[in-house]
Amino acid sequence: MISSRIDEFAQLRTETGYAMTDASFSPEAAAPAGIDTSVPSPARLYDYYLGGKNNYAVDREMGDRIMQALPETRQSAVANRLFLGRAVDFLCEQGIDQFVDIGSGLPTQDPVHRVARRHHPRARVVYVDHDPAVRVHAEALLAEDPELTGVVQADLREPEEIYTHPQLASRLDLSRPVGLLMLAVLHFVTDDQQPYALVRRHLDHLAPGSYLAISHAESDTHPDRAGWASEKYRATSANLRVRTQEEIRRFFADVAPVPPGVVHLSDWRPRDNQPYYTSQQVSGLAGVARWDGPPERS
Repeated sequence: MISSRIDEFAQLRTETGYAMTDASFSPEAAAPAGIDTSVPSPARLYDYYLGGKNNYAVDREMGDRIMQALPETRQSAVANRLFLGRAVDFLCEQGIDQFVDIGSGLPTQDPVHRVARRHHPRARVVYVDHDPAVRVHAEALLAEDPELTGVVQADLREPEEIYTHPQLASRLDLSRPVGLLMLAVLHFVTDDQQPYALVRRHLDHLAPGSYLAISHAESDTHPDRAGWASEKYRATSANLRVRTQEEIRRFFADVAPVPPGVVHLSDWRPRDNQPYYTSQQVSGLAGVARWDGPPERS
């Protein structure tokens, strides 16, 4: 079983060209304090889908069940990760040199700060996630360059706490444009938590000329599969709310999407050297938009 799983990850690397970390199936190491290994974590599930090693048996068991029922899950994770790199490259080309990655998940290959620093060697990045496992593992990033890279353990539903946190306030200049990344995270915000107003609350902390990047699972293509996944995620530490394409586009109501607009993941500025997944293979939308501040009142 172990060798067959390792072969699966090796094959995925070959097919996608995506340099993922090696999977680890050794006996469980002692979990750091504050990390609950009895309940699957969306961040650790995502790490497992990408072939990472920062996950536990409960995550792998849940992940295997999901991937058996929804084989496209792993390629959806890869497509989302590749979109992140393309989006950060684009934002850097627009002159953005500071980023907030909301719902960043566990560190994996080519994180935001490394992509950004290929363009701007002094790019500043703050990673934000409510999962204590993310904070524990992401603190290793601080050792790389603590002046420029920070990590905040906070809930995306509390933006005021995020943007006043010392880890962010000491690194980012919010009077200048920022790249706000909300990738594969808004589908964990349920309707009663006012997701559209929440995005606006985040934007209100940013200077005009900032950019917003969003990716989100969509339900129009495979509604039955979206419903099944939502049901399974109720057993994790977060609920999943897969939205229609129309509902996802509403997140861009206060911003100006850049070409090609809000499209399927692989259709956002695709590259010839990356795998292309059709909308039937990967059910997710993505877009990048410019924030020019709230409209002026007449």
